[in-house]
Amino acid sequence: MPREYQYPFELRHLVYFREVARRLHFRQAAEALSVAQPALSRSIAQLEEMLGADLLNRTKRRVEITPAGKALLERIEPLLRGLAAIPGDIRALAGGQSGHLRVAFTGLAMATELPRIVREFSRRYPGVRIELNESPTSVQLAALLAGDIDCGFFHPDATLPPGLQTRLLLREKNGVLLPADHALARKTALSLRDLADTPFVLFPRANNPGFHDRIMAAFSGAGVSPRIAEEVWPRANGVGLVRAGLGATFMTPSEAKHLPPEIVFRPLRGPAPESRLVLGWRGAPPPDPALTAFLAVAGESGSPKRASDRSV
Repeated sequence: MPREYQYPFELRHLVYFREVARRLHFRQAAEALSVAQPALSRSIAQLEEMLGADLLNRTKRRVEITPAGKALLERIEPLLRGLAAIPGDIRALAGGQSGHLRVAFTGLAMATELPRIVREFSRRYPGVRIELNESPTSVQLAALLAGDIDCGFFHPDATLPPGLQTRLLLREKNGVLLPADHALARKTALSLRDLADTPFVLFPRANNPGFHDRIMAAFSGAGVSPRIAEEVWPRANGVGLVRAGLGATFMTPSEAKHLPPEIVFRPLRGPAPESRLVLGWRGAPPPDPALTAFLAVAGESGSPKRASDRSV
């Protein structure tokens, strides 16, 4: 055994000493420990010899703890409490009742499925701490492969890296956000052809190549060359630029339920990009019981929501 794990005393010596130090009475301590009083006295004497210090002053009438004994008691109390907690802690971890989950998300997830999932999971598993981090799809995929996050809510590309598992949560056709004073805002529905002269606020392709390519394909299908005014991330920044009157951007009906008065949402007729939200993780099945429980709660949303299933 390595030297740093070699101790001159055994765990029982510490347990016996703590009981005597608490009660300051050998007979009562022996009864509480269910050991013979002579054996208890020998164990305390052995501990004192091993440590090279008197821990207790004994007389015929009383037992007093020495300064060295007080110092030892202060050190072993948290140690023994920690040891006593190990079985329950391990059972909780193994059962998914405690732990730490690192969860990444995009704006679409926060606006739709994520709050419900986190709320229900936290209700059932209050001992699991969830660490949330907003990041684009490309960053999440790299973080999943590196083991830096446990799961992520992102927009899938056509092909995913090997070793990742996903579950589809949402699939919706996008509409557009326009400034409320835009000339087309009075129409109840639009097409991309209607918006040929309108500048758009998008996001860098590197953040989510799959969705970006679907946007470009929709413009191409409508016979329109997009006018891209700005590329920003996260989505909230794009919404802010639309609010400032700098252009239009895409959004799903599920995201567009609570908008400021300066912005309007309009559905699109004809070609329109589709948003897909998946929950992804590494490994099948996941090795962490807490993650397994989280995925189970997320799966209770039923079949993926589509635009036709929701009202704006």
